[in-house]
Amino acid sequence: MTDMAILFVVAVILIFAVRGTIKHLKGESPCCGGGSSELPPEEKKLDGPVLGQKTLLIRGMTCEHCANRVTKAINKVDGAAAKVSLRRKKAVVSYDREIEDSVLKRAVEDAGYEVASIE
Repeated sequence: MTDMAILFVVAVILIFAVRGTIKHLKGESPCCGGGSSELPPEEKKLDGPVLGQKTLLIRGMTCEHCANRVTKAINKVDGAAAKVSLRRKKAVVSYDREIEDSVLKRAVEDAGYEVASIE
């Protein structure tokens, strides 16, 4: 009888853990401020012609909501437009004027993530 009670408690805990993990991976948990019905950010159009691109490798993104936060943070930088890949853990930033790496790094870090490198 005691064994059945222990198995029941473990099963209930396991069910909640699996549900939480699934919500987290879908970006529906509050892990990083997710859970809202927020739409992905619109693609930003640059004012001038694209002068180049930089690739930022980003640590700490775990869900689609994280990728959206990074996209919005980079897109707030004047002259920068980002396309973020959660799967590849990177952001490709197009720019129409020279932008210091430190400005892009600060934008990502202010959003709560870490820039591993900029190429």
